[in-house]
Amino acid sequence: MVTVQRQELAERTAERLAEGRVVLITGASRGIGAASARLFAREGARVGVNYFGSEAAAQMLVEEIVAAGGQAMAVRADVRDCGQVEAMVQQVSETYGPIDTLVINAHAHFAIAPFLEQRWEDFEAKLLGELKSAFFPCQAIAPGMIERRRGCIVAVSSGLSRVPGEGFIAHATAKSGLDAFMKSLALELGPHGIRVNVVSPGLTLTDATAFLPPEYRDAAAQGVPLRRNGLPEDVAGAILMLASDHAGFVNGAYLPVSGGIMML
Repeated sequence: MVTVQRQELAERTAERLAEGRVVLITGASRGIGAASARLFAREGARVGVNYFGSEAAAQMLVEEIVAAGGQAMAVRADVRDCGQVEAMVQQVSETYGPIDTLVINAHAHFAIAPFLEQRWEDFEAKLLGELKSAFFPCQAIAPGMIERRRGCIVAVSSGLSRVPGEGFIAHATAKSGLDAFMKSLALELGPHGIRVNVVSPGLTLTDATAFLPPEYRDAAAQGVPLRRNGLPEDVAGAILMLASDHAGFVNGAYLPVSGGIMML
């Protein structure tokens, strides 16, 4: 009996973790989104690479994935716009079939400034942008998941939603709202067989953090138990793990991907 169980486990481990999946990743032309697209495609998924302004980067990523034997398509949409999101979902579904995995990764830009220097217009744009970017894709895709009684949604948050940093009040507030939104979805969609989880990166070396001085990045790395900064591939691996069937009983989780700087 034990031998049979070990054999079954070995067979499951040998399978690609996203085989046959149709995955849509928002904000996927660069950074964490691009790393996730590469990984899901390598693991057997057909991937919708969403972009808004970075068409060349998205097309290059798709070409890279296809050259490596994967399947991917670039789809343009401002995920803050309901109509564009619905058109994007239809385009991916018509090409690859129903979307069963959604990764919410699109990044809403924000001003880094203390509270007393914040303009309400900038603060409001970050909050609305962050939540619209999750609300519209989830609402467009969830009905199909409910109908099939299967699906997975993973959102990319930030460690700043739990431990704020000076000047990041807009980002921290917006990501806190995203966390609460995802928890509510995990509760409401769970009875339909849909899992909803959040990954929370620490400092990750992407285009979005390239403005940070090297000395800041080095000092941050020394505060991490693993003594390094995160890479987009680190976060992509956590997203794939949560999306895989091996995490089939994980729902409503908040997973820090920070090398141990945040321990829950």
